[in-house]
Amino acid sequence: MRVCLASTSPARLMLLRQAGIEPETRSPGVDEDAVAAAAEADRGAPLAPAELVLLLGRAKAADVVRALQADAPDFDGLVIGGDSMFEIGGEVLGKPYTPEEARRRWHGMRGETGILHSGHSVFRVRPGAEPVEAHAVAEAAVTFAADVTDAEIDVYIASGEPLHVAGAFTVDSLGGPFITRVEGDPSTVVGMSLSTLRRLSGELGVVWTDLWNAKSPL
Repeated sequence: MRVCLASTSPARLMLLRQAGIEPETRSPGVDEDAVAAAAEADRGAPLAPAELVLLLGRAKAADVVRALQADAPDFDGLVIGGDSMFEIGGEVLGKPYTPEEARRRWHGMRGETGILHSGHSVFRVRPGAEPVEAHAVAEAAVTFAADVTDAEIDVYIASGEPLHVAGAFTVDSLGGPFITRVEGDPSTVVGMSLSTLRRLSGELGVVWTDLWNAKSPL
């Protein structure tokens, strides 16, 4: 059973590897802003964060499925797509990209709790058959330390880590010590909920342990 991750995210790749899966990876050709804008235009209103991450996660997975059907028609396995956004104080935060925006966010997040929304889309792909899909959104609450100093924030931002992750923080790397509590599946905050992926795989008739193909580090 092959597994293709519809993402080039190092965090998502690391999660699957730690869970015993060495996936193939493909970069989806999805214009996220255009997909979101089209969906909101059709509705005539903004999408809720949970709706948006699911929409984008499904778009990424579906794009990779189409590519596999075109150039790897013998692919037999799962395609996994995902997207994440962080919501705090009524504001939805994607990647900050600039130090100034990351700094603004961290000054506002100290001592506060936000929700990480993570959309998951899993396609079961077989040669000569129509793909079938299962999808879900997982959420985790993240509480930040109230005593994080301006100097610590500046050094963290200078590391470059928070600039290209949803919400401007990580829980599994340099940002971890500034987080005091996570409620929900911790892997959700890293990039994907492994327990959610296991459940979705089961809905598609795939036993999670049948996906283990990575060499044990022990």
